[in-house]
Amino acid sequence: MIDLTFAHDWTAEILAARPLILPRRQFVYPRYAEEVERGALEVMVRPVGTASPEFSEAFLGTFALGFSDPAAPTGVWSCPDARWMCAVSGGYAYVVNTEKPEEFAQVEFRPVLEVRALREQGLLLFAGHHALMAWGRGGKAWQTARLSWEGVRITAIEGRWLHGVGWDMPTDRDVPFRVDLKTGEHTSDIG
Repeated sequence: MIDLTFAHDWTAEILAARPLILPRRQFVYPRYAEEVERGALEVMVRPVGTASPEFSEAFLGTFALGFSDPAAPTGVWSCPDARWMCAVSGGYAYVVNTEKPEEFAQVEFRPVLEVRALREQGLLLFAGHHALMAWGRGGKAWQTARLSWEGVRITAIEGRWLHGVGWDMPTDRDVPFRVDLKTGEHTSDIG
């Protein structure tokens, strides 16, 4: 799956397997990943739109697999900053500068259970088991506190507001919440 909601200065191809002839530039995410032995998402990335040859050479990105569960997403998403790309491999999410692939961040949620590109708000949204995190043009924009004891469900996005439901363990019921997409502040009755 490749989601190109945001403008981007790169192309990406998800490979079925590691190529027999490897390109000169190869990067493994995270840098020292034992998880790669369990599987990985292989992506050939070609930066475009830059005048500098050092920033336009293609590279192979090997993204360590988090979980082999089909509920954990896998794919590539464009980011609010056109130079950056997000690759998710079995719920492990990596945000990479395609001009300088050694520059990357791994999203804290393990696993990420859902990724949504919110063009109007300029955010790439990550949902985990307990909270939400947003990635903006300048990097991590915000992260909510606990919205659920187990499972965040987004029900609607209306302009600046995200509405959802989270499970509250002490009361054993679903509790609605609302998140301000500009700040990450939220209202919720989760205990």
